[in-house]
Amino acid sequence: MMRGARTKVVPIQEALSYIEDGITMMYGGFGGVGTPPTLTRAILEKGVRGLTLIGNDTAFPEMGVGPLIVNRRVSRLITSHIGSNPYAGELMVSGELEVEFCPQGTLAERIRAGALGLGGVLTDIGIDTVAASGKQIVVLGGSRYLVETALTADVAIVYAAKADLIGNLIYRKTGRNFNPLVASAGRVTIVEADEIVPVGELDPEAIVTPGVMVDLVVQSEGVHWKWAWQ
Repeated sequence: MMRGARTKVVPIQEALSYIEDGITMMYGGFGGVGTPPTLTRAILEKGVRGLTLIGNDTAFPEMGVGPLIVNRRVSRLITSHIGSNPYAGELMVSGELEVEFCPQGTLAERIRAGALGLGGVLTDIGIDTVAASGKQIVVLGGSRYLVETALTADVAIVYAAKADLIGNLIYRKTGRNFNPLVASAGRVTIVEADEIVPVGELDPEAIVTPGVMVDLVVQSEGVHWKWAWQ
């Protein structure tokens, strides 16, 4: 891939070549804030279908990954929350969307485990509830734990406030939620940045995601939520 290249900045069409029907795609953001808007819009426009999405939530119908849900581009979802997007609930109930719910902290740790090459994590969250159905239970130190498998993705899409030419990233406020985790867990990581600067212009102490985790960087065109409806 692009790791180690002198510049990782590419046109968005080149980045889209990695996003095809049926892939697993991980995304940053919380309630739609911090999800890359230009990339999401371009994925919708490309007509990609059958996606498996991994992320904190389904945002709202008009923002974040919401338009992908509304337009039935997603077949499976691993997430902690869908309540702010009523279309996600309707599609789940009708059987058009397969949803695996995961507590937010557990979801974050499963992504972190995938990034670190671990097989999974142990947690007591969900023991003796429906969340434990079909999952392995182990006993450690006299306590029972669920085995939650690690999560990775074919492609991870990330939204950053600033990136340099080799993919070092700085996030803005709540954009620094799932984005750093997601950036490290994709086989191909594509970053949309509001601002792209030369190498050396970012304060090394402010960099959250190092460029070694990033494959491609595209320039953001900003948020245009109204466009999201088809």
